[in-house]
Amino acid sequence: MRSIVTSKIRHYEDRDLEQLLEVWEAASELAHPFLTAEFQAMVRESIANVYLVKAETWVFEDNSHVVGFIALIGSEVGAIFVQPERQKLGIGRQLMDKAVQLRSELEVEVFVANSIGRAFYDRYGFVPLEVTHHEPTGQDVLRMRFPAKEKAARHGVAGRKT
Repeated sequence: MRSIVTSKIRHYEDRDLEQLLEVWEAASELAHPFLTAEFQAMVRESIANVYLVKAETWVFEDNSHVVGFIALIGSEVGAIFVQPERQKLGIGRQLMDKAVQLRSELEVEVFVANSIGRAFYDRYGFVPLEVTHHEPTGQDVLRMRFPAKEKAARHGVAGRKT
């Protein structure tokens, strides 16, 4: 008997915390090798105690397992991470499509040294705004904006169903 594969995007629930942290840790290690272990440990601690409390978080669930998530704080993409072995399969795009459905315009900050994240945002249609210095890490960050829904429709992303 074949099992049915079920994938869906749904609201984050407290029971998702450990799986979400596993996704974040694996994906962050891949995208942020330039960050210190101490800084990463501080961020990991802050995810549960600070960020998830403030954010509207959506998870991509595949066969009852969280493999990706996006966290929105207002119109800011606070985080988007996908399990490394599941990247480049459209999960990040589907999560970002969900965010576009929910907000008229999005902004994000990405480390300049994070070539994986920058390439994703570029492909999706974000435009660069400014580069600033992130004092806690000593790294530069690039602020980017995704256009309002009217412009997004021209990019072919507004109104997609997830």
